[in-house]
Amino acid sequence: MKKIIINGILVGLILFIVSYGGLYITVRFFPQLFVQYNNPLFKSDGSRDILFYLHAFVISLSLSWFWERFKSLFHGPFLLRGIEFGLVYALVALLPVMWITFSSLDISVTTVASWFIYGLLQAIIAGIAFARINP
Repeated sequence: MKKIIINGILVGLILFIVSYGGLYITVRFFPQLFVQYNNPLFKSDGSRDILFYLHAFVISLSLSWFWERFKSLFHGPFLLRGIEFGLVYALVALLPVMWITFSSLDISVTTVASWFIYGLLQAIIAGIAFARINP
């Protein structure tokens, strides 16, 4: 359990840095995507903002457990194992969540697609990091 937590926190730091760097780059090069966030659906009173900033650690701890439990199913070089891990997570967990999100909320396909791509990239980065530090 200690290995899962330590690896989860380490990968959480990596995802935190990559996520916010990616957010900056995305806003800079695709500002039209973020105009959609003017929707009242996304207005927050600020009381739960910390939960948003902690998401990289929540997902990395979950993926750390998932990696520890199923890493023996992924074969090949660490890069390939990480990519496969990210794809498995995206198909098994992320796709159904995005499906229900799109079907139940008034958001665009573009928004949901960007969330899916973001989650897929997070999972691939986490998978590569786990495959490297915890083969």
